[in-house]
Amino acid sequence: MLRYTLMRLGIFAGCLVAVWGLVYVGVFPRGLGDSNGMWILLLALLISAPISYIALRKERDRASERVVQRVDRMKGNLDANRGQEDVADDAARAQGQASAS
Repeated sequence: MLRYTLMRLGIFAGCLVAVWGLVYVGVFPRGLGDSNGMWILLLALLISAPISYIALRKERDRASERVVQRVDRMKGNLDANRGQEDVADDAARAQGQASAS
């Protein structure tokens, strides 16, 4: 997951530098007043999103598989813990019934 995030940030950083250069050269228009920085960030985000979606497809699939495996492992641990609690509860009830008789 960290690898995917870093790759995504790298694509965004590359787009940010490219957009900043294109705005500086005059290919893209400058923002209004003090909004030039926000304009560059927004444009870089808009450009980097589809690039990341296409270029990082395999890495995103790998990351999602790891998340699914982690969730399945946690579910298994929870089920095992529930089973242990049930056994302990049944034993305590049986002991309580035996001592009441």
